[in-house]
Amino acid sequence: MFDRPLDRGSRLPFISLLLLPALLVTGCESFSLAGKADADSAAAVPPPLPLVEPLPEAPKPAPRPAIVLESLPELPQDLLSRLSRSFSLPVASGAQEPSVDRELQWFASHQEYLDRVFGRSERYLYYIKGELERRGMPTDLALLPIVESAYDPFAYSHGRASGLWQIIPGTGRRLGLKQNWWFDARRDVVESTRAALDYLQALNELFDGDWLLAVAGYNSGEGNVLRAIRRAEAAGKPTDFWGIRSYLPVETRTYVPRLIAIRELVGAPAKYAVTLPDIPNTPFFEVVETGGQIDMALAAELSELDLDDLYALNPGVNRWATDPDGPHRLLVPEADAEPFAAALADLGERERVEWTRYQIHSGEALSTIARKFHTTEAVLRQVNDIRGSLIRAGDYLMIPHATESLAAYSQTVQARAERQINRERTGSRSEHVVRAGESLWTISRAYHVNVRELASWNAMAPGDVLSVGRKLVIWTKPGESSAVFASAVAPTQEQIRKVDYVVRRGDSLYSIASRFRITVSKLVEWNDLSVKKYLQPGQRLVMYVDVTEQSS
Repeated sequence: MFDRPLDRGSRLPFISLLLLPALLVTGCESFSLAGKADADSAAAVPPPLPLVEPLPEAPKPAPRPAIVLESLPELPQDLLSRLSRSFSLPVASGAQEPSVDRELQWFASHQEYLDRVFGRSERYLYYIKGELERRGMPTDLALLPIVESAYDPFAYSHGRASGLWQIIPGTGRRLGLKQNWWFDARRDVVESTRAALDYLQALNELFDGDWLLAVAGYNSGEGNVLRAIRRAEAAGKPTDFWGIRSYLPVETRTYVPRLIAIRELVGAPAKYAVTLPDIPNTPFFEVVETGGQIDMALAAELSELDLDDLYALNPGVNRWATDPDGPHRLLVPEADAEPFAAALADLGERERVEWTRYQIHSGEALSTIARKFHTTEAVLRQVNDIRGSLIRAGDYLMIPHATESLAAYSQTVQARAERQINRERTGSRSEHVVRAGESLWTISRAYHVNVRELASWNAMAPGDVLSVGRKLVIWTKPGESSAVFASAVAPTQEQIRKVDYVVRRGDSLYSIASRFRITVSKLVEWNDLSVKKYLQPGQRLVMYVDVTEQSS
């Protein structure tokens, strides 16, 4: 009937037409003749009808039950407690436990050691933990410097390892760590941590994600671990750390259990009846760019720090100033970073170290002038635009130098060495003047002392090369005359011969050591070798052999 929909306005007349017949029928049933007029008027105005039935009233929603939240335990603010919550290295069990228990018992019975070590760690632990988390590495490894160096950034081992992470020179160079007269990145907190974690990650990848093998490799080198794995496989043993442990160097066999032990102790100090310090879970230091070389005494003054404290945060600085070639930055406590940066900004480039205009005297060389001002020839050449080493008497040099006397810089390499050499020890003290062809090993044999002790007395490592004329401190046992040992030097030296050996095809450290009746460890020390690197034909080695043993 309709060819288009009706809009809202047109629907009302249509609805009225539909309702009209019904209304008329209903009206006829109730009409009377007498009231027809009233009925007509009523039909004309029908009573209002609702167009839509009213909806039933919606039921009121039932009241929701009150939600009571349980109070969550407050996370500890102490760094060690927070650290222990994220430990992930495997726990020792069964036959593995005795080796860990022995280390735990030692730690638990040396509270003073724990106080000293964790007290030192406060400067560095937050940073190392953050770097491990950033890389997705086990946070247990933040405790590895306890095993390595007792968190002493100036620690120096008999194997020439240095710094928090105890990195040897060769490994340091392989990991890109700068080492020169001014700066040793093996001790620098930022650089050494970067290198150590790079190395651990590479070892973890090499050993298919086994972190305990990576830690073992960090201590003894990946070559020793790979050889131990091959031997374990041949014997039908598991190739995890515990399976290969008996094939590893003695030191490494205790190294991994020691890390697990200190991790267990940090996780539950009350269980082992020890107390650990509360270390704030906040950054200890910030890195401030210096823009160039700066005198450490001046930096301490600007940052209002004790000079020793500044060196403790920047242990890679070897001398009275930072390296002229960088890195141009210093670590300072967080609270002092902003004032220090502001004070630096007010200094001119030439105000960061003191300068002297020095007139060259007749007979002086660039090297002697550099030693006089405790700097290097390279620095003097650079700042004075000198090529080569030729200088002329009467000319002037501009020389950067320390603002204070060298005695004030108590944490330089030289100052630390002097303290070690001048330390009082048990026994009689004497001096030995180094002669051509001598080494620490030959001198130790002459005086019947341990080569490691001799090196330690003189702030050296057993493999360090001696310069002719250097004075060495010798400590002999009480009651024994040092003169007796001194008189024995000459005849004993006649028995020791320096041998220059050229490596042949098929040679190994073991075969060479056996041939000359020396130990592999001595051969490694004398030549600064790495046991994990193969010898190359034509390579030259130095050995000190006893001629009486060779002829027997």
